[in-house]
Order: sequence, then C-alpha cells, then structure tokens
Amino acid sequence: MNRSRAATRPTPARRLAGIGTALLLALAATSTASGAADFEVVEATIADTQAAISSGKTSCRDIVQAYLDRARAYNGVCTALVTPDGRKIAAASGYVRAGKALAFPTATVKASSIFPDLGRYQGLPLEYGQMAHTVSDPAAMTQTGMRVGLPDAGQLNALETLNLRGERSVTCKGDFDRHPSKGPLPKDAPAVCEAFRQQPDALERAAELDAQYGRQPDLAQLPMYCITVAVKDVYDTRDMRTTANNDVHFAMDAPPADATIVARLRARGAIIYAKSVAHEFNGGPGDPGGPNKATKNLVAGGQTMGSWGGQSCNPYDTERVSRGSSGGSGVAVAANLVAIGICEQSGASCQGPASRNGIASLLTTKGLLPDNGGIGYQWFNDRAGIHARTLVDAVKVFDALRDPVDGYYDRRDAFTAVPKALVPAQPYAAAIVNAVAATPAAAPLRGLRIAIVREHMVKKTANHVAISDQIDGEIKRVLRDQLGAELVELRASGYPDDPAVPDVAYHFGDALSELLPWAMPEIFQRRGKDGQPLFAVPGHDVTSYDYLLKLARRAAPLTDAVNIANFASFGALPCQPALCADFAFDIDRYLQQRGDARIRTWADWVEHAMFREDKSLAGARNWAQWQGHQQAGKADALARSHIARLALLRVMYENRIDVFVHPENIVPTPKIQGPNVGAISLDGITPFFQIPRVVVPAGVTRTIVEPVYALNEDRSDYLAVLPPNAKPKPLKHPLPVSITFFAGQGEEPVLIRVATAYESATRHRLPPPAFGPLR
Repeated sequence: MNRSRAATRPTPARRLAGIGTALLLALAATSTASGAADFEVVEATIADTQAAISSGKTSCRDIVQAYLDRARAYNGVCTALVTPDGRKIAAASGYVRAGKALAFPTATVKASSIFPDLGRYQGLPLEYGQMAHTVSDPAAMTQTGMRVGLPDAGQLNALETLNLRGERSVTCKGDFDRHPSKGPLPKDAPAVCEAFRQQPDALERAAELDAQYGRQPDLAQLPMYCITVAVKDVYDTRDMRTTANNDVHFAMDAPPADATIVARLRARGAIIYAKSVAHEFNGGPGDPGGPNKATKNLVAGGQTMGSWGGQSCNPYDTERVSRGSSGGSGVAVAANLVAIGICEQSGASCQGPASRNGIASLLTTKGLLPDNGGIGYQWFNDRAGIHARTLVDAVKVFDALRDPVDGYYDRRDAFTAVPKALVPAQPYAAAIVNAVAATPAAAPLRGLRIAIVREHMVKKTANHVAISDQIDGEIKRVLRDQLGAELVELRASGYPDDPAVPDVAYHFGDALSELLPWAMPEIFQRRGKDGQPLFAVPGHDVTSYDYLLKLARRAAPLTDAVNIANFASFGALPCQPALCADFAFDIDRYLQQRGDARIRTWADWVEHAMFREDKSLAGARNWAQWQGHQQAGKADALARSHIARLALLRVMYENRIDVFVHPENIVPTPKIQGPNVGAISLDGITPFFQIPRVVVPAGVTRTIVEPVYALNEDRSDYLAVLPPNAKPKPLKHPLPVSITFFAGQGEEPVLIRVATAYESATRHRLPPPAFGPLR
C-alpha cells in the first residue's frame, strides 16, 4: 500500500479552530494526539483504521480530526466563472465549511476562449457565470452559470456539508447549534433547533465511541467502527442538511429521520461525517413538457454541479469533471477526504465517478440496499451504491448493511422484498480473493467464463483507441492468462472479430427475438418521426402476425438497430425512464413523509429554491403543473426491464457465462464546461436490468485529442467536435481508467470473486499525487 506519514500535524488547538465550543476543546485536551502521529489516514483501509485504534496508535476522535484537517486543506472552491469579458469580479464568500467561509476566485475566464465564433452565435443567450446570493442563506454567495475547473487548483469541492456543530445546518447555524452544555439557545433561534442541537456532531460522536470502547471496540457488532462516511445529499441524514444538493429554503433543512442505509451504518459504528457534492436531484429534475421554456443556454454545463454545493473537480486534474451526479462522493474517497462514500445511481452516477476518480464501486442487485429516505427518482432503476478505495472495503460495507433480523429487507422500501434465495447465507466477504491467492499458480478464476461486451469498446474516434486497447489487454493478460478465466466475446458492429477470443453462440438479439413477439408484440407497431416502423427489417413487414410467428422461432431477423446497450430506450414510449419515474409524484410523496412546515409540495419547493441552470428551473416549473401521473410508459418501462433481464439471463445460460466485462468508459475525462465527444457508456444496463455491477481501477490513460466546440449549422448552439486530423497528445496529468463487471440478479458473490481477484492481482489504485498527506 502506498502510504506516507505527515511530517507534522496541526496542534489540537489549531485543529479545533472554527468549531468553537468549550466541550470540544476539553475533548481535544484528552485526545491521544501524541499517538495519532503514528497513523496516517491517507489510503488507510477499514482494517488499517481499526487496527490502529486497537493498537493505541490513534483514537476514533483523532481519525475524524485527521479527515477534518484534510477537508480544511483540500475541500475549497476549484472553479472560476466564465464571463463575456473575462474581467475580474468582486471578492465574495459563501457558506461556512470546515470552520471557514468559502472563498471564491475573483479571476474569470473569457467565454470566447472556449466558444469560437461567439459573435456569430444566434441561439439562446449563454448562461454566463456570475455570483449570486443563495436562497437558503442570503448572506452567503455562490457561483451560478458557466464555470471551468482551475488548473492545479489544489482544491476539490467534494464535500458539501460537514457534520460539524454550527455549520451542519443552515436553519440551525452558528450559535443556533450551540452545545447543550453551553446554555440555552439565543432567543431568536428557531424552535426546531433545540432538538437538533442535542445530536452530537462527528467529532463528538467519535469522542463518545472512544469513551465507551477505548481500544477494544466490538468489531463483530460494530464492523464500521469509526469509519467516516460521506453520503450523497439525496439521502436523508437527521443531523445534516438534506436538500438533494439544491439551494432551497426549508423551514428545517435537516430531516427528522435518517434514510435506512444511513441509520444502519450508524448502528454499525460508522461516523456519518459529511454530505457529498452532487448534481442536484441526481440527474436534474428533467422536464415533462409544458409552457415553461429555458431562456438561457448553459451548453454542456458542468457534471456534478448543484446550486448549493457547486461543482466538484477531478483530483487527478482539477480542470476536468468528476463524472456523474455522484462525482463528489468519488472525489472525496479518491482524495482521502473520507473513507467511504454512499453514492446513488440512476444511470451511471456511481460507476462513472468510480472510474474517473480511480476508486472502486459496488452496485448491488436492486433491492439489496434500501433506497428509502431519498429525494426523487426512488424508482425501479435507481439504487444506492458504495464507493471505496478498494473493492474489499466496499464489500465490508455491504456486509455491514445486513440487518441482524431483517437482512437487507426494509419495510419502508418495497423493492427490498427480494427472494431470499438471492442473498447468500455466508457474508459477501467470503467471496473475496486476496493477494496471496491471486497468483498464476493458484488461477483463482479457473472454471469461470467471462464474456467481453465489445459494444463498449468500439473505436469510433482517435480518442477511443488507447483505453479500448488497454482494457482489452488487461482482460486477456490478467483475467485469462494470470487468473485462469475462460473468455468469450459478444461481438458488436464496428469492432473487428478477435480471433484470440471465441464468439458466443447465442446473442442478446436472439433472446429478444424469442421473447418480444409474445411478451411485447405491440413494440413492433411503434414508429419513428419519419413514420417508419422502428424495428423495420428490409424485406419483412414487421407489423404483421406472420413476421411475429417467424421471429419467435428465429426464422426471421430482428433489426440490428437494437442491442444490449440501447434496449432500455430503443422503441420506448415517449415516457423515457427519467420521466416515467414521475419526479413530481416522488418528491410530493417524500415531502409528505418529511413534514416540513414550509416545503410541503413540489410547487412549494420551486417557489423557495434556486436551480443550477435556467433549463432546470423551466423543467421544475413544468413538473409543478404536470398532470400526467398515469402515463402508460411507466408500465412499458417495467415490462421492458423484465424482458431485458430475461434476455440477459438466457444469454448467460446458453453460453455458460458467469460474468460480463468491459471498460467503464473509453473516452478520456472531459474538462468542466468542456466538450465531450464519443463517450460510450453502458450505464443503461445495470439500473434498467436491476442487476449488480462492480468497478475497479485499471490503470491510467496518458493521451488525448482534446475536443473543441464548433457552431452548428444554423448557429443556434455549440457542438462538441474533434479537431480535424488531430493526433493524440500527452495529457498534462494521467487520468484513471477502470474495468467493470456485471452479472445477473443475486450474482454478487461471483462478481466479488472476479473483481477482487483482478484488484489484488493488479493493484492499479493510484492516489492523486496533488492531494497527498498534509505537511
């Protein structure tokens, strides 16, 4: 393990600057600070942390303090505004985080340096960057509109809210969160703050654990003892602000109860330490259509950007995105700002940040991790996930979330009523392959058949070549030659046949041919905008009864336009998955449970909020007026999900496949507010099929053809393009890439076996060089 110690550590008094309570100062005086210098949290695993506590090298409180020190050093603003003229702006400060107010850069970036031919642009006015007062706390400013990542910023903006007294809630900020031992609250404090302040913050909770257990915690009962966890803000935390990363003025911004996944982690000894920066409302509120239209154009915008927490930056290159709505979680874990992240995936929101930030991710079969207590999109394709620096640690978290009585069932989440047979009697950690076993002689994957999904490896541009070839080499060299797995491939149009890997005999299209004619025959009646059948096949009337009979026997062809990667959306009714989730219904249902005095409905939310972009505001307003809560597309999506899963399982059975593998993405990480060309993502498979997936670091990529913007033909918008005839150039900072595995429902043990064998054999995890130990 690559780990080094800090040369010096801040004194207890300095570490507590900004916390401001006599109780914490007293705790600091009794801290084991003299021993804490013997342990460095950077790259520490769960086992490392707990062993250090048991050996007396450190205490739980000092562990939390070490992460807090890192937040103070590295969790500031990392983006600059994009403005029409590039002039400096006035200095501004934001809300308090880790003991001090956020400070925003005064330098801006001129828009014409990003968008060429700006004088010829004739689309909606660009949504230029500017500073604005927040709705939640008008005294605090925030960046809005276009922004870019600062080169070598030294800051990451990964954690939105830290569980520190006085700053963990805006409703109960400062003296309104005064420790009970310090006397009554100020007279103007909201009444709700009296109950709120009775809850310990992260440092106080750590001190309580030290006092109760000392060096002898019961790790059988408390497997997450003193492990710091950052939770995506979509999930409720009773001791921290929860607003789905949106700037909204709740009467009480901390909800009355934890989401189940948070409550279970607390019960197993974890420190619920922070809320991570994320794209507000996961992928945004979307838009069901209506009278409200966007009046400004953000162009690409920034991934992982909310109106409250701002934009997170990639720790390997702070000019670049952290990828996906759970990007802050990926960044925080990657840069050692926290031990574990609880992410959320509706599309690729967990796997993408894991891949782009060089960490591991574990997504389970839908229903194994409870998903209640979340804001929006709590539907069949959505789920909580786990971010960790190693997959071994992620598996330990997964095991810890099993309730001693109810297992993974949660009566507040109907999707957790999964068949008991899907959950093994043994802990999932029993499937882990450790470093000792991962040797050529042991061949720990012998007897397993792994299918390469070539659809995700097509080399569409010069940017697709390096990573596609790199992961292809990893699959053959490590999984086959070193670990002993047998390989087969699912061929794809555009990817040449690999003579070194046998083809599968039965394809996803074959399974759909047999299933769709009798399970969803109506799908063949659907037509595109040109009026032609979407499933058209030359020489066949696909709308006819005769064609369906032949197709069911595979005596007629299925269109080659549909494949494993696009079946979630190809031929779907107008109600796409994000819309079918019925955002307004989910929010209203959640708000009824939360019981806030001011924000009771989605319409209330919109009235008291600021959104990350004008487009989101228009969609939010349309949702407040939307009446289409009984769209047929909801049932259509569920039916397609079931058929897709059946088709996948038939492919697995017919070809004796145990696990599928492919690169998570084969295009280098784009810049914040920058263009992105040709990204290939099978993010629709895992959530739509409701199946498990893991992501493991697979090294770095070192070259890129940097995409640029170009005006479209009618000059109404900007397109992302690659410069003509451009050759790949060295990246200033190498960027992580990842390998990813998925399988059928309940197949977590085999996924863990394969992925941990790969992880232990390669050890590709590389800590971000710019965010090492404090000195």
